[in-house]
Amino acid sequence: MSMVSADDRVPPELDLTDAEPENWVEALSTPGPRQEHAMQRLHKMMLRASRHQVRRMRSAVAGFDNERLEEIANQAADEAMMAVLAKLSTFEGRSRFTTWAYKFAILQSATEVRRYAWQHREVELKDLALVEERGPSPSSYAEAADLATAVACAIDVALTPHQRRITVALLIDDVPIDVLAQRLGTNRNALYKTVHDARTRLRTHLIASGHLATPHPQAGTS
Repeated sequence: MSMVSADDRVPPELDLTDAEPENWVEALSTPGPRQEHAMQRLHKMMLRASRHQVRRMRSAVAGFDNERLEEIANQAADEAMMAVLAKLSTFEGRSRFTTWAYKFAILQSATEVRRYAWQHREVELKDLALVEERGPSPSSYAEAADLATAVACAIDVALTPHQRRITVALLIDDVPIDVLAQRLGTNRNALYKTVHDARTRLRTHLIASGHLATPHPQAGTS
């Protein structure tokens, strides 16, 4: 599955440094006017970050008007804020709090956009996706092409039909896991388990075929 990475730095247009409490975690955790102010500032940042990401991914939902995009951004901001508040205790202070919180909004917005983009699209549970060669110089990608062919073969022979369809849908066709779970009448955990088992089988097959190195056993303690 493709992942959306968030830069370690908050874009200048989203920077709320001047409004930051000295201690965000304390401000958000202690009832009172200071908490209310911190909550307002946090939600403002979540919404600005969500709008920023939704605009960046607008091509994925090209048919949506500005009102619908704003709806997606608001929903993502609300979800991201709840996630941040639920994980306050995990903030270790290795970066600015706003940088840490900003990533929640970016990732949640990307998830929402992809979910809406797939809302009315057909999910094709194919047995295998064609591996395309890319790049202007075949010789430069010889090893990569060989590995890609080996992976395609492993998907075909090492996985069960169910594992194969789920793996292709999630890892190759990039179907959002929530969408696939809904279409199949299952849940995220079941799909995660299927992909985990499939990856284990693929790794074993590729090691046996010489395309992956055998993991070195950990040194024992004396």
